[in-house]
Amino acid sequence: MVEFLGYHRPDGRVGIRNRLLVLSIGGLTGPASRRIASSLRDAACVVLPYEAGLLGEDKEIHDRAALGLAEHPNTGAVLLIGDNPKVLERFSAELALARKAHDAISMDDCGNDVFTLVSKATQSGARLIREMSRLRRSPAPLSTLTIGLECGRSDPSSGLVANPLLGRVADGLVAAGGTAILGETVEWLGAEHLLAKRARTPELAAGILAAVKRREEAAIAAGVDLLGVNPTPTNIASGLSTIEEKSLGSTAKSGRSRIEGLLGYAEAPVGPGLWVMDAPAFAPESLTGFVAAGAQMVLFTTGVGNSYVSALSPTVKVSANPETCARLDGQLDFVAHTGFDGSEAPEALAERLLATVADVASGTLTWGELLGEGDEVVSRFGAAL
Repeated sequence: MVEFLGYHRPDGRVGIRNRLLVLSIGGLTGPASRRIASSLRDAACVVLPYEAGLLGEDKEIHDRAALGLAEHPNTGAVLLIGDNPKVLERFSAELALARKAHDAISMDDCGNDVFTLVSKATQSGARLIREMSRLRRSPAPLSTLTIGLECGRSDPSSGLVANPLLGRVADGLVAAGGTAILGETVEWLGAEHLLAKRARTPELAAGILAAVKRREEAAIAAGVDLLGVNPTPTNIASGLSTIEEKSLGSTAKSGRSRIEGLLGYAEAPVGPGLWVMDAPAFAPESLTGFVAAGAQMVLFTTGVGNSYVSALSPTVKVSANPETCARLDGQLDFVAHTGFDGSEAPEALAERLLATVADVASGTLTWGELLGEGDEVVSRFGAAL
């Protein structure tokens, strides 16, 4: 049985990284939060700039995403920074219930002096990291992993080789009792009926079809021609002609497993298996949706190259384009051009990628981590005050 070495959390989940999350709840403390994180080892900074003006469903989704990031298994502790003490108290209470080590510091605690805020928070963050460092990795089964499935700047090699490769790995993970999430709803368009056939219930099948229809109707209502938006000019230049063609390749990332449910943005699955998330297709928003839902890792295929990665979850970049594999050797974590030229069987490729998943989960750094890249972008869904 394939295992990895991870950090066992009080809530029963297993982290594959042990990072301090410096979380700015509001845009006013964003710049200070970045300075704080830059002074602390193994700290990731996420700035959520819209707190003060959010309304209704948008606020509910924003809060769900914020808590999902804060309570994430890759987060060893959280340093909450903000300009509204009541908001910080609310988030702090939620983290206490989740048994997540944390501290909360507001501008009001510091006399609205940003230099005091940075000094006080940096000292607090250092104490949290010291305590985090006492935790050691120990064996964990694949069943404790949740993986997001993403593609970006795709070309024909993505749909023909790289995305089906992710599908094989997703099937293996699900068979082992783990969890996989497919997103990018607009990239189901033209293939949604194939996903619906794999739904656990007729109601779920109808929900999948309705989610795609809503995206299509929203584009039509806004006068948007998907050709040139999705697929993008880069997709078109590399050989993809229509959204339907792109979708048939994109949905191959989901493999052949039964679909257990349809998630809202940043909504965590309630059990193992394959899930689909109704979410934007743009990679920064899509990845954050997966991560806020609890994905400890993202598998991200690219045809011509895409450097974007998550700040909290290691993002394994995969390509099957021989030219891209040669040109971007220092930006890819797994090269699959042998599947494109036929020199390696699909089953062998999948076995090799699954070994890479276990290796990264145990601590091997991805190129995105080595280069210090990574961000989180929470989607917006409505007007603000």
